[in-house]
Amino acid sequence: MKKRLALTVSAFVSALAAFAQVDAEQVMNIGRNVLSMDDYMLSIQYFNQAIKAKPYMAEPYYLRAFAKMQLEDLEGAEEDCTLSIERNKFRTETYKLRGFVRQSLGKDSLAVEDYDIGLRYNPQDKYFLFYKSVAETELGRYAGADSTFAALLRLYPRFDDGYTARGRLRVLQGDTVAALADISKAIELSRTSLQPYLVRADIEVRQKNWEAALADMDEAIRLKPHEADYYLNRAFIRYNLDDYFGAMADYNYTLELEPYNPAALFNRALLRYEVKDLGRAAADFAEVLRLEPDNFHARYNLGLVNLERDEPREAVADFNAIIARYPRFYPAYYARAMAFDKMGNTRAAVESMHRGDELVRAYVRNPERNPLDRPAIQAGTANSGTPDSPETEEEIMDRFNQLVTVGSASQTQLAYNDRIKGRVQDRDVNVDLAPAYFVSFTDAPQSLKATSNWFRELDDFNRAMYIGQKMYLTPDPVLSSEEYERMFAMADQLEQTAAASERPADWLALGVARVMLKDTEAAVRALDKAIALYPEFTVAYLERAYARQMSGDPKQIPLALADYDSALRLNPRLVYAWHNKGNIYYSAGDFTSALRCYGEALAVDPQFAEALYNRGVTYLRMGNRRQAFADLSKAGELGVLPSYNLLKRMK
Repeated sequence: MKKRLALTVSAFVSALAAFAQVDAEQVMNIGRNVLSMDDYMLSIQYFNQAIKAKPYMAEPYYLRAFAKMQLEDLEGAEEDCTLSIERNKFRTETYKLRGFVRQSLGKDSLAVEDYDIGLRYNPQDKYFLFYKSVAETELGRYAGADSTFAALLRLYPRFDDGYTARGRLRVLQGDTVAALADISKAIELSRTSLQPYLVRADIEVRQKNWEAALADMDEAIRLKPHEADYYLNRAFIRYNLDDYFGAMADYNYTLELEPYNPAALFNRALLRYEVKDLGRAAADFAEVLRLEPDNFHARYNLGLVNLERDEPREAVADFNAIIARYPRFYPAYYARAMAFDKMGNTRAAVESMHRGDELVRAYVRNPERNPLDRPAIQAGTANSGTPDSPETEEEIMDRFNQLVTVGSASQTQLAYNDRIKGRVQDRDVNVDLAPAYFVSFTDAPQSLKATSNWFRELDDFNRAMYIGQKMYLTPDPVLSSEEYERMFAMADQLEQTAAASERPADWLALGVARVMLKDTEAAVRALDKAIALYPEFTVAYLERAYARQMSGDPKQIPLALADYDSALRLNPRLVYAWHNKGNIYYSAGDFTSALRCYGEALAVDPQFAEALYNRGVTYLRMGNRRQAFADLSKAGELGVLPSYNLLKRMK
């Protein structure tokens, strides 16, 4: 159970009194650093403080808007951009951000207005031109989009995303030859860019050029191998190439990635029905209906499967469900007649057949007065309407036995290009280590680990009740916005307490509070004081090392390692110090030293699951799959669930 931070009324009063003295620039600097660590919730709290201290400043609204955008609070981001522009209408980046947010909200006209303002100040900005051209495409302003693309690619002739987006415009204009030329140019410029392959595959599917479409989908999957929709669409292509085994394999893998994907379940059911694997086809259709009870496409096919499985009562129930919703859908009456006939109920079969015939005759006499129902075949939707021309029963049956695909892959995928500040670490693989441990006022959420995070010196400190507040060792406590606000108030109270104190405990508490708020410079200053007052303070060395490790300042890393070494000198069995050192070496690319540190931790505690996981990841980076799999398997057994996902991906 996560412990809540308790604050007295006096703490809040002190915090409010101290608030007026907030150094807005210092708070902004901390907020930027926190933002660079991708901690958007906490960065917002810092920008809130800056706004309260100096509400006339434009930048904190802009930065808060960026953080909100990353949290997908698009409406909040748009509002903050507007507030920033009201304070400084000459900051072009704010128009770019607001335009992008508006575009993401579907407000393309307003987005174009923002881009036009930005282009007045900076007419050659790559992304103003790019975003505007895409927005114009979405609005159907094809001539304007064409002109904007021409300006963009004249200025930036090697901008692959520009060619991809213009290729999509060409598709919408009906010029597939020009579209394919643009897509080919984009691929020539960047063979690792995903979007061109998706757009070209989409064009090739429309042209029924299945072999070429398959080659492009193969490449897209190679670039992004865990996207379920890509396998779903590749299965459709393989089906059209009569590669049933390949299509089935893709549907199966789609469902491994997304077990409740209705389109994949439906398509797999159709494929199983086609090869007469009727039992499993029925199970798949039933699962689709559990997820989407109004999917009459699946209901109709389940009825047909039940007919072939000699389950006529179930088939009648399926067709009755369709007739209740679509009483003018005549194929359901014919199919129900077959089911009644199998049951030996000749009278009901004849009546159902006659009802179907009556609907068809009435339609032929007067189509406008007697329209036929046409349930939609798209997953999860259903409607009826008047057909422009009558369909034969065979045509309708065919339409109800079509594979469904995911929406067009040719949509332009936009990503906001500007980072406020670069990442602290450039992770070149999509695998994160188990994080470093630090001392906190809140515990991490409960996990599957069988053991708690404990070491003797921290336990002694808590038992002595030096500060009346328990501390925890945790890898990553999750705080809400309200808890962050309470932590700010607590930190302000601790500043006052520590300033009037010569107790190491008070300075440690202040350092811990500042670490939790990711104000690493203030944390190091407080912990310096704690260690100066008590040079044997193991907990303070561990916390100061962590603060330095997470600061993002390369000059701090040797000092962090020295602090971990000091903690280990005082307590050689402090496995968390070894673990954190291993993370530092891994991030620096020194995998040999990282392995040594994780090994030291595991020599003390062979059940230290996170160290096993990180050592497994390190072995993977070094190409030692055998050792990596052994460590990851054991880590998963001990409760580190990402181990299993990583093992599955690597096998």
